[in-house]
Amino acid sequence: MWSSKDIYYISDSTGILATNLGQALICQFPEVNFYEEKFSFIRTVAEAKKTMAHIMKRSGGRRPIIFSTILDPKVRAVFDSSEVEYFEAYGLFLERLETCLETEAVREPGFARHPSDVTMNKRVEAIHYCLAHDDGTKVSEYDEADIILVGVSRSGKTPVSVFLATQMGLKSANFPLTSEYLNSYRLPEIIRQNLSRVVALTTSAQHLHSSREKRYPGSKYAKLSTCIEELKQAEQIYMKSHIPTISSAGKSIEETATQVMQALGLSKKYLL
Repeated sequence: MWSSKDIYYISDSTGILATNLGQALICQFPEVNFYEEKFSFIRTVAEAKKTMAHIMKRSGGRRPIIFSTILDPKVRAVFDSSEVEYFEAYGLFLERLETCLETEAVREPGFARHPSDVTMNKRVEAIHYCLAHDDGTKVSEYDEADIILVGVSRSGKTPVSVFLATQMGLKSANFPLTSEYLNSYRLPEIIRQNLSRVVALTTSAQHLHSSREKRYPGSKYAKLSTCIEELKQAEQIYMKSHIPTISSAGKSIEETATQVMQALGLSKKYLL
C-alpha cells in the first residue's frame, strides 16, 4: 500500500470540477497522505508539456495521479501517459452522451460557467441581499427572502447564507436567536409571518462550545453549559413552530446548504 501519493488536478478551465472530483474520491483513503496541486487553464500542447514536465520532476517517477477535465484531445494526450495514473472526467461520459443524444458536444472549456446576464444579475442581487440582511439586520425586508436561517449564535448561519447567495443565487437572510427569544421560547413576529421560508440551523453542544471558545475564550457565552442550554431552548422553539431543522455539526458548508434547500423543496430548481 502507498503511504503517500502525489495528486494533480489539470483543467482547461478553473479546475473546480477536477478538484472536487478528485477530492471526493481520495477522501475515501484516509490512511494515505496526499500531496495535491492544481493547474488551471491549460489549453495548449505547449502549456500541457510544461505542466507535465513539472509533474514528473516533482513526483520523481512515483506514478503520480492526475485528475483531468481537459477537452482538447491533443492537449489531453500529453497527460495520458504510461508514467502516470490518469483519470479523465469528461471523455467516457461525453462520448456516451453524444451517442445517446445523437449530436456532438461543443467541447468548449468552461462552457457551463458562462452565465447569462439574467443569471449574473440574479446572483449579484442575491449577494447584496445576503450581506445587507446578515445577523438580523433589516428584518422588515424578510418578505423578499428566498430563505431565512435562524439559530443560536455561531451555529453556521452566515457562511451557509453566503454560499446560498454566491453559488445558488438565492436571497438568504439569517436571524440570531438571542436570550430575548430563547428565554421566552418565542420567535419574532417577522419570522412567524414568513415560516414557509424558514429553516433552523443547529449543531452539537461541543461544536458550538469549540466555535465560541475560539472567539471569546473563557467567557460565559462560550461555556459548554451555556451552549447546551441555548440549544435545548432553541429546539423547543423549532418544535413549537414546526420549523425544519438542519444540523451543521461535522458537515461542510456545501452539505449544510444542500440540506437547507432540500428542506424547503428548492433543490429541484437550483442544482449544486
